[in-house]
Amino acid sequence: MRIDLARRDGGLDSKSKVFKTSNSTFRISNFMSRLSRQSRLAILLLLGLILSIGSVDSARTEAMAEQPTLSKSGSTEDAPLPLYQPPKKLIPRARVGGGLRGTDGSDPMLVALVPDHVGLTAKKSPVLNWFLSKPTTYPLKFTLIDIRSVKPLHEGLIPTPDHAGVQSIDLNDWNLALEPDVQYRWYISAIRNPDSPSQDLVAGGVIERCEFSACLVEMEVDLSCDRQSVLRNAMRGFWYDAMACLCQLIDSNPSDQALRRQRAALLNQ
Repeated sequence: MRIDLARRDGGLDSKSKVFKTSNSTFRISNFMSRLSRQSRLAILLLLGLILSIGSVDSARTEAMAEQPTLSKSGSTEDAPLPLYQPPKKLIPRARVGGGLRGTDGSDPMLVALVPDHVGLTAKKSPVLNWFLSKPTTYPLKFTLIDIRSVKPLHEGLIPTPDHAGVQSIDLNDWNLALEPDVQYRWYISAIRNPDSPSQDLVAGGVIERCEFSACLVEMEVDLSCDRQSVLRNAMRGFWYDAMACLCQLIDSNPSDQALRRQRAALLNQ
C-alpha cells in the first residue's frame, strides 16, 4: 500500500495526524502500537534512509550542476554531444573523491574531472581540470606521482582560486612532462590542518600519455582544439584532451550554453 506524504489533496492532516491513502485512512499511533519493537525500528530506519536520499549528492553531480539551465533554442539543442569511448586497456576506480568523513558540511568539495579509470592524453604536458564547489581559504597542493616511484615527481602549493567552479592546472606552467606509456597519479589537496595530512580534502585521478606515433597513426588523435576535435577525441578515448579543450572553449565563450551542455554530457559518462 503506497503512502502519499504530499500535503496537496489533503494527504496529511496535521491536526489529526492522519495519512490518507487510496485504500484506507489510519492513525500513525494506532498503526505503530500494533507493531513489534523490531518492526517499529525497521520502519523508522527505512524512513530515515528515504529522507536522506534527497540530501545526499555526489560532488561530481555538483560539478555537472554548474552548467546553466539551457533554453530549447535550435543551436543548443542541435549541438552534438560528445560520446566517450574508453580505451581498451582499463584500470577501474582510478578516480579519487574529494569528500572527508566527519566534516560538518562547511568544507568545499573538490572533484577531479576524470573518468573512473586511467584516462589518456596525447600531450606531453596536458591540462588537468578539477572542480571547486565554493571559494576556500584552505591552502591547495598539487601532487604528481609516477607510479614507478614512491617519491612524487612534483608536490607543491598552487594559487587558491578566488571563485568556485571548474579550475585547471597546466603542466607546462610547472615544466612537467609525462613520459609515454607511463601512468601518473595526480591529486589536488585542500589542507585543513597542516599538522594532520589525514584531514586533507583530496581529489585526483590517473593519466597516461600514449606514444606519439601510436596516438597519431593508430588512434588518430586530433591535436587541434575546436568543437569537432572534442567530439573526435572523446570518441577515440582521449578524455583529458577532450575535457581540457572543452574547458578552454568555455573559458573563451562563457555564455555559450551549447559548450556547457557538452561538458555536462561528457561528465555524465
